[in-house]
Amino acid sequence: MTTTDTTATGTEAEARLVENRVYPPSGAFAAQANVGPDVYARAAADPVAFWEEAARRLDWAQEWHTAHEWAPPVVDPATGELSVPEARWFVGGRLNVAVNCVDRHVAAGRGAKVALHFEGEPGDRVSVTYADLQRRVAQAAHALTALGVGPGDRVVVYLPVLVETVVIALACARVGAVHSLVFGGFSAEAVRFRLEDTGAKLLVTTDGQYRRGKAVEVKSAADAAAAGLEHLEHVLVLRRTGDDTPDVPWTQGRDVWWHDVVDTQPETHEPEFFDAEHPLFVIYTSGTTGKPKGLVHTSGGYLTHASWAHWAHFDAKPDDVHWCTADLAWVTAHTYEIYGPLSNGLTQVIYEGTPDTPHRERHLEIIERYGVTVYYTAPTLIRTFMTWFGDTLPAGHDLSTVRLLGTVGEAINPEAWVWFRRNFGRDETPVVDTWWQSETGAAMIVPLPGVTPLKPGSATVALPGVDVAVVDDDGVPVGPGRSGTLVVRRPWPGMARTVWGNPERYRDSYWAKYAGKGEHGAYYVAGDGATVDDDGYVWVLGRLDDVVNVSGHRLSTIEIESALVAHPGVGEAGVTGVTDPVTGQAVAAFVVPAREPAPSADELRAQVAREIGPVAKPRHVVVVPELPKTRSGKILRRLLAQLWDGQELGDTTSLQNPWAVDQVRQAVAAARTPKENR
Repeated sequence: MTTTDTTATGTEAEARLVENRVYPPSGAFAAQANVGPDVYARAAADPVAFWEEAARRLDWAQEWHTAHEWAPPVVDPATGELSVPEARWFVGGRLNVAVNCVDRHVAAGRGAKVALHFEGEPGDRVSVTYADLQRRVAQAAHALTALGVGPGDRVVVYLPVLVETVVIALACARVGAVHSLVFGGFSAEAVRFRLEDTGAKLLVTTDGQYRRGKAVEVKSAADAAAAGLEHLEHVLVLRRTGDDTPDVPWTQGRDVWWHDVVDTQPETHEPEFFDAEHPLFVIYTSGTTGKPKGLVHTSGGYLTHASWAHWAHFDAKPDDVHWCTADLAWVTAHTYEIYGPLSNGLTQVIYEGTPDTPHRERHLEIIERYGVTVYYTAPTLIRTFMTWFGDTLPAGHDLSTVRLLGTVGEAINPEAWVWFRRNFGRDETPVVDTWWQSETGAAMIVPLPGVTPLKPGSATVALPGVDVAVVDDDGVPVGPGRSGTLVVRRPWPGMARTVWGNPERYRDSYWAKYAGKGEHGAYYVAGDGATVDDDGYVWVLGRLDDVVNVSGHRLSTIEIESALVAHPGVGEAGVTGVTDPVTGQAVAAFVVPAREPAPSADELRAQVAREIGPVAKPRHVVVVPELPKTRSGKILRRLLAQLWDGQELGDTTSLQNPWAVDQVRQAVAAARTPKENR
């Protein structure tokens, strides 16, 4: 269970939530694991050679002549300006990403193996073999060429989770086009920004989409996004909802149907091979403030990192049925739903809909139907399951095929971790908690399930070949239990190479703060705060701006949230700092109850005081039905603070649940109203 550890230096004090539960790998799991404990020493002795070994798991048309080149940011003595850092991996090597994800498995005699089990929200299902996928990707590649799309051209994909979404992404990779996937629920403005920023030549979209049991027309939003963009030559439209959304707006000469342009193409395609540094995709950061950053990932380095990491920390086996529940537009799905699992030749489940459509047991049904062995999802969904199902899952679902669980999105609360293992994993399967970002390409801090003892709430230690640290403002590693800035001290293959069209922003956002530090001339700044415990395990505390400073006490929002979620009456909590005239900031807790009636504010304050200490008690407690989140499942704590302080909000249409904003606003108004006036 958790205990309290309070440390102080100078005028600052920090309250820490300490987790004492440890779950070592079982002997049976360790005996069959893909990776053993020796990998850490090998990778540390020669990281570049380690990544070369990982790269050789892929098929290369031409091997590289130089494994790694790195130019860190340096100050120009003449101008005083900091240079833009440049990383290159596997220089001179040439490969085709789609060949590595599809063709080579067919060539090896595995064409009849299922690549994708697709389940639509209305209940339609199709299983696509690797041979089927090869034919579909070939047709889509020919269609791209017919539409004038070639190497280096950009394609924006505005689709839900469909087989065709995977197909068009792989087809772009096959012809060397650069794809940018956009969540199908985003607003026209969000899509337009990505079209404009990339200078896209093609937009791929649908007539409509199924969302929460309804067919929703989408093409008009795509049209609004595309209006007047001279660089956009075509809009490729997939017929998904058909007669359920019969009125499809159409621009002759620009718009073309998928079934006319793709399904009529030849079923074989001769691939071209591209330089390892050739861009594969641009993925945009999300949020409600600031201009999104288009992060550029390359072909050779990204695929090396994605493929090896997936194989190692998910212990990927040939007979696995892997289900990553992320939307395909999120980076988690790029790495662990497209490129990682397919490069390793696995069978996957992809599901179009929401977890509660038509009922709350849909995920349990899907796991049972397809015999899912690896289930990878977000802490926010786990906490939602806790509020739906209580202490135990509903009876009648066989989850015995699950052999490994994973979490992603933000740090998982220890109690949610334990609940997940107990209910989905029979209290025996590993829970592989992964820390990484759109910028990093694949997991950076993650356990190896046959090697690493697990601690609920910690992503544990760095992936072999990756060097992370928690440092102070001078770049010096902090002691155990002290908070600092999470950094990466050495370049790695999956790292984003730049921000599309704005290399200076790439430098300033990620490298400038610790330029000149360390053996490699700079540290990558993740933007997260963290601590390291006595065993060297990293505990992510959330975004650096998610720390609340109450009278000099620096408090982690995630730690306070974890203390609240440990209460049996709390399903989920979002904590933020709000303006206070006396203490500068005060802790405000927004709580989703696990049952009715909700625990009282005094009861929850006492809970936090027991788990962390009196200094962390929330000043304000607001009970809400939902918390506003990004599509990746991250709680928008800054938005909660803006709602409490009555500030004007940015664009919220791209949220996973934009309706939650009004719900929180109403709850805040009620909480601010004196009881006698209610």
